[in-house]
Amino acid sequence: MKNSDRGTAGRTSDKDMPTDVKDTGETGRLEGKNAVIEAFRAEHPINRIYIDKNMNDPVLKKIYAKSRERGIVVTFVDKDKLDGMSVTHGHQGVIAEAAAVNYADISDIIKKAEMAGQTPLILILDGITDPNNLGSIIRTAECAGVHGIVLPKRRSASLSPVVAKVAAGAVEHIPISKVTNLTRTINDLKKSGFWIVGADMLGETLYYEYDYIQPTAVVIGSEGSGISRLVRENCDTLIRIPLYGKINSLNAAVAAALIVFQAARKREESGISLE
Repeated sequence: MKNSDRGTAGRTSDKDMPTDVKDTGETGRLEGKNAVIEAFRAEHPINRIYIDKNMNDPVLKKIYAKSRERGIVVTFVDKDKLDGMSVTHGHQGVIAEAAAVNYADISDIIKKAEMAGQTPLILILDGITDPNNLGSIIRTAECAGVHGIVLPKRRSASLSPVVAKVAAGAVEHIPISKVTNLTRTINDLKKSGFWIVGADMLGETLYYEYDYIQPTAVVIGSEGSGISRLVRENCDTLIRIPLYGKINSLNAAVAAALIVFQAARKREESGISLE
């Protein structure tokens, strides 16, 4: 085959585009400039990239150049074609067909922190079913230096293209574990020396008073029902974010952001390495 068909720097046209490209669920689909660029940085395997044929965006040109360097097949298509392929409705002129994200073992998350000489900080997400919230939490967690995220196999949004788009490439840089039983996982973490801190509106400790210095797993529940009963009962401490208005709850992604950046601040003040 010619290079234009496969292998090095393939550039193809609408005619070569498969007609069955749909949502691949656990994200084998990347949409948007940041998601694709971060996949390059993380050396995530990419099979093919679709780019708006009328591109005049310097970032899209950079993505095309990087694709040529890596021998990734590039297909130039009309914007209408991209719109039809898009799951997120925010492709920004580029969609990549990539290998699905590999979930990590929790032991790998802990090892990542230890190898960096840092005290582990993990987020456990209990019942976050909205993909936009999950994507926002992943992005925030990565920016705040969280070492990994734990999701339940049930009652959770999957790592879909929407999540990857909202996370703006953060899924490439933070390990995510999926577990069958959150309560069992929490108890295993306790045996490993973790303190389990649940975010709950009835928590006895204000979130900015907790120190987060020891190995910590912060549990964030759903907006509707919060942390599930069994998970709450197995937390060592419940913390709350004080609210002063008439609404009695925060968006889960906002709550997670407040807590993980407070944890980062406390650790920095205590001389714990964050980088």
